Amino acid sequence: MDPPKPSSNPTPPPPQNPRSPPPNTRDFLTHLEIYLAKRDGVDKLLKISRYAAKIILASSLLPSAHPLHPRLKNFESSVGLSRKAFRLGKFVQDLNALRNKNSCFDSKQELVLSLVAYGGEGVYYFVEQFVWLAKSGLIDNTHLQKLQKISAWAELVGYFGSVALKVGDLRRIDEEEACLRSSVEVLRLRGEGGGEEEERKIGKLREKRVMKRLSVVQDLADGLMALGDVRDGKGRFSGPALMSSAGLLSAVISTHKNWISC
Repeated sequence: MDPPKPSSNPTPPPPQNPRSPPPNTRDFLTHLEIYLAKRDGVDKLLKISRYAAKIILASSLLPSAHPLHPRLKNFESSVGLSRKAFRLGKFVQDLNALRNKNSCFDSKQELVLSLVAYGGEGVYYFVEQFVWLAKSGLIDNTHLQKLQKISAWAELVGYFGSVALKVGDLRRIDEEEACLRSSVEVLRLRGEGGGEEEERKIGKLREKRVMKRLSVVQDLADGLMALGDVRDGKGRFSGPALMSSAGLLSAVISTHKNWISC
C-alpha cells in the first residue's frame, strides 16, 4: 500500500494577531523586576528618595516647626547610610575595568586619565566601606572625618578623569559620524545609491552621543557635590538646595541609563 501523498493544498499557518507585541518586548513589571534585581537599580532609587527629601528640607515647603520635618530628616540620613551599604565591594569593578582596558589604550593620555578615573573612583568606594562601618557603629568613629575627607577627594579626582575620558569619547563619535556622512555623500554623488548601512550606523552613533552627554552631565553634577564635600559645604556653589538639586539630577540620569540597559 502506497503511503499517503501530501495534500496539494497544505493548511495555511494561523494568522498572526497584528496587535500582539514583538517577541522581544517585555512588559513593564518584567522590566522592573530585572531592574530591581541589580544593585545599581535599587541604589539609584534610594538616591532619588534621599535627594528629593533633601530638596524638601532645604526649601520652605516644610517648615522646621512642622512635625514631619525631623522624620524626613531621619529618613534622609537613614537612606544615605543604606546607600553606603550597597557600595560594599563595589571598588572591585574599577579594578576589573582597569585590568580589562590595560591593552586597549589609544594613547598615554588615555592611560593616565583612565588611572585617574577608575583609580579615584575605586579608592572612593573602598574608603566608603569604612565610612559605613564607622557610621553604623561597628568600628570606632575617631577617624570618621578624615575618612570622609579622603573619600571626597578621591571621588572628585575620579569624576575629573571620567569627564575627560567621556569628552574624548564624544570627540571620537563626532569624527566617526563625519566619516560615515562623507561615505554616504560619495555614494550619492556617484549615483550608486545605497548607504542604508551607513545611515543605520549614524543613527546608533546619535543615540550613543546622547547617552554619553547625559553621562557627562551626571558626572559634573556628582563632581559638584564632591567639591562641596571637600569644602565642607562652605563657599560658593555649596548651598544645600543646589547640592540637593545636583544629586537629584544625577540620580534621575543614572536611573534612566540603568533602565534602558536592562
